[in-house]
Parts: sequence; C-alpha cells; structure tokens
Amino acid sequence: MEAVTNSAGKRIVIKIGTGVLARGDTAELHHAMIARLAQAIADLNHAGHQCVVVSSGAVGAGVVHFGLDRRPTDIEMLQACAAAGQATLMHLYESQFLLHQLKIAQLLLTHYDFEDEQRLTNVTNTLGKLLSYPNIIPIINENDSVATFELKVGDNDTLSSRIAQLIGADQLILLTAVPGLLDSDDQVIPTVDDVDSVMDLAKAESGTLSVGGMGSKLQAVKSAVESGIETIIASGFTPEQLGELVNGHGVGTRFAAK
Repeated sequence: MEAVTNSAGKRIVIKIGTGVLARGDTAELHHAMIARLAQAIADLNHAGHQCVVVSSGAVGAGVVHFGLDRRPTDIEMLQACAAAGQATLMHLYESQFLLHQLKIAQLLLTHYDFEDEQRLTNVTNTLGKLLSYPNIIPIINENDSVATFELKVGDNDTLSSRIAQLIGADQLILLTAVPGLLDSDDQVIPTVDDVDSVMDLAKAESGTLSVGGMGSKLQAVKSAVESGIETIIASGFTPEQLGELVNGHGVGTRFAAK
C-alpha cells in the first residue's frame, strides 16, 4: 500500500494502561480485552483517523514468565520481565490487528531518544513515515529492558504526552482503570478547563503491576493541553466508546486544549 496523506481524520495518541490490559489483579494479559481494544482502534483507523498506541503491559506480561505475583523492584528482574513480556504483548497486538487487515510497528524509547537532537529527529522521521501508511498502527513503549532510572522517560503517561506533542496530535486519550477524573463524591468530572484546579483530586496509588497513578496522568495532561492538544481520561474497559470520545461524546474527563 502506498503512503498517503490523510487530512480528513484526526491524529490520535491512545495510551493503554497496565490495569486495562491485565486480568483483574493478576499479571496475566487479558486477551479478550486486547481484542476489544484492537477492534475499537481499527474502527478509528478505518474511519480515517491516524492512531498511535502507547501501551503498557510488557513488565506485567513478563512477570508471568518468572512466576512472580507482582511487579519486581530490583532493576535486573524488572528488565528481564520487560524483555520477556514485550514479545508476548506485541504478538497479541499483531494477531488481533491482523484480523482487521492492519499491521503493527514497534518503537521502544528511552529518555535519551528525546534529549539527543539526532535521536529525536530519527524518532520523529520514523513516526512520520509510519503514519503516512494507513494500514500501519505504531505501538510505542518505554524500553524497560535497558532503561535504568536515569534513562527513563518517567512512565507511559508522560511518554504518551511527549509523543502526542512530537507528532502534533489532535487528541491524547489516556485509557485507564477508572472512568475519568473523579470528584470528592467519586463522580466523573466531564470537562476541565484548568488542570491546576483539579490537581488536589489526584490519588497517588497505583496497582501491583502499574507505575503511574492519577497524579502522573494529570501532569501528562497538563503538558499536553498546554501544547494545544485536547486530552481525555476515560475507562479502558469500555473501548467501544473510543469513537464517541474522539467525536466529543462518551464518558470520561475531557481537558480543553489551550
């Protein structure tokens, strides 16, 4: 298929959290959920949108390989889990997207890829080329198999925000284990105009397999909206509403771009 330029659809970065990809509190990847996510993203692609996926889940998938029950804390084991789990995760994505006549391309990034000018140019050029082919879904993750603390971008919330800015995305959608940003009564806040005004609602906790909590997401949101990118936090357990979210509807918290 030849490269094309699509001016009709939106350019969308979709971040999928570990809590969405794992089966309950276990490290086992939820195959049916990945199938539903692939279907929803394929629907966006077939509607003319350009989609980039930033996916967590590699370390969680690798945990199973080593018989662990939670995310390891020592760097060597963490890197081993990432190396083993990344292959499993990508195989699942590939098999599901193929059902929709789509192929995937993998990018694994570290902090240096954003700080070194030549490497950043290479990443930008690669993503630009991939996005010019409508049958390709780029899937990005932090390269946890080699990244130590000083090499890390931070977490995939931060990574997705930086990718969205890098490619000039129209929207950033953070799919998480909660339906949106919740107020003090645990009700979803539908729209937010000023991220700073809701920072006190962030909960610091994260799961046994995940890294970032709502505080991390709000920091990523702030960076994105200040760069002119509308950002949405919504439940990854209802991927069928992705089309609605892109079109201004659906259940979630919508942060206005500045």
